[in-house]
Amino acid sequence: MKIDHQPASSILSTATGFISDFDYTLNPYSGCAFACSYCYAAFFTPTQALQDEWGQWVRVKDNALDLLKRRRNRPLIDKVIYMSSVTDPYQPVEKWLELTRALLRELLDYHQVHLVIQTRSPLVCRDLDLIREFASARVNMTVTTDDETIRKAFEPTCPPNTLRLDAIRDVAAAGIDTCVTLAPLLPVRDAESFAARLAATGVRKFAIQHFHATRSRFVAGTGARARALLAERGWDERHYARVKQALAARLPDLREGRAGFAPIW
Repeated sequence: MKIDHQPASSILSTATGFISDFDYTLNPYSGCAFACSYCYAAFFTPTQALQDEWGQWVRVKDNALDLLKRRRNRPLIDKVIYMSSVTDPYQPVEKWLELTRALLRELLDYHQVHLVIQTRSPLVCRDLDLIREFASARVNMTVTTDDETIRKAFEPTCPPNTLRLDAIRDVAAAGIDTCVTLAPLLPVRDAESFAARLAATGVRKFAIQHFHATRSRFVAGTGARARALLAERGWDERHYARVKQALAARLPDLREGRAGFAPIW
């Protein structure tokens, strides 16, 4: 993993496309150590070389906190922020850098925002003390399959799904609004058992989404490697629809696509 440090020109970006219901996106890092084969964010890297090496590099936005501090005289009031859209705010490097944590503290102390944190890392539990202080905050945890063999094939360096389920259970138990995002849904071994495990977390909101073969801004576009893995396993629209129906019958609130990622529901 290559980690470098570079200043950013801005830290708040106007939300567009799939997440245009938000006001801003906030990405403390660029790149991602989790190396998901299907990740749409790889398509937004500045060079082909970086795209080809997706999952092998992370850039730390060294001045992210300073940029946010400049907004103290223009506080964000009732703005809706998505953290993050093209990276995971809880990269492994976050464990010792604590950049995301510093940004949360800044938002909490000087702004009044509705915050949605999107992650697949149990490290988010480290910051429950801050997140629970927001008047309006939700943690979305991505959980993609019930099968660790599948997870390892598509998401080789991600935390196991069992750890993610344990983490979002802890977030929900802390009284924080939560959602499990099954996006994109990977092949599932036992939909009924999977639904029971999801429901047992205490989470009441679930979002689901199938793969997208085309590259579309802020939609989980499917790369060639992921498409090959899907073809090997016979995972298509028909199988997705069957699993979605089984999950919808057993989960309290399952929404598909953009509706499941809406900032308030």
